[in-house]
Amino acid sequence: MSWANAALLSAAIMALVTVFDSHLVSKRLPSLRAFLLPVGVIHLFLALVTACLVPLPVAVFSSPFGYAVLSSFIRVGAILILLDSLRREEVSTVIPIVYAYPVFVAIMAFVFLGERLEPLQWGAVCIVVVGAVLVSMGRGPSRTDIARPRSVLLLVCSVLFAAADVMGKQALSEISSWNLFYVGAATMGAVFVVLGLRPYVVRSILALPDRRTALGLLTGNEILAPVGIAMSYWALERGPVSLVSTLISSRPLFVLAFALLLSRLAPGFLFFTGGRRTVILRIVATVLIVVGIAIIETH
Repeated sequence: MSWANAALLSAAIMALVTVFDSHLVSKRLPSLRAFLLPVGVIHLFLALVTACLVPLPVAVFSSPFGYAVLSSFIRVGAILILLDSLRREEVSTVIPIVYAYPVFVAIMAFVFLGERLEPLQWGAVCIVVVGAVLVSMGRGPSRTDIARPRSVLLLVCSVLFAAADVMGKQALSEISSWNLFYVGAATMGAVFVVLGLRPYVVRSILALPDRRTALGLLTGNEILAPVGIAMSYWALERGPVSLVSTLISSRPLFVLAFALLLSRLAPGFLFFTGGRRTVILRIVATVLIVVGIAIIETH
């Protein structure tokens, strides 16, 4: 599998994970902390297992490990902003704003890593980002004004994801994608458990009327998530961070597809709005994303 195909497959997998995350945090669980606690426990377990199978090849306090830890903490901060936003807004409108981050990645990679893109590749990055942003437009009454604090916060989230990718790429110069995966899983697990481990949170989870269903969905989703995360790190290890991030940012396209499908098959599963104008706009956005991806794949 090429790094480009791995990045696209990661985007599709993580889109499905995001859709179920949105359902869980907005429909199934009583609070964000009630979501963070079990997710944190699962990721700590996965980090422990992976660390035993793939030990670090470098000294614990070396620069690559430091970049991996810093990248992981920044990514966790971005994820917390994203999850909080998924509780408040439609998933297909939150994700596009966040996943405009390849523009920031391209700039950071140019400045800090010395990556050089051809003019056509810069054009492809811009095309994918424009397509991703267009997906979030035409939302009717729930449309988010770019000047509102929530949108500004999502842009901050976007910058954080970009910084995490660039630092992760730096770490991958000496450690493997699996090493980066379990450093990230351990960091996220620890932060989530610290934030979620409260007596009232545990009581609220135990009091859920459909606890088995909710925790079953959550566990299945968090088993699928590491597959997408590991594939993104594998692609990041082998490809230019600017282009890998651009392909991963096609996630809004998959989120939209899954959200549309679920809005038909299971109405009420997600908060989802849409009309004729929205559909047309999102079709145009889809075409732009596909064109941008095609340029990257063939160059």
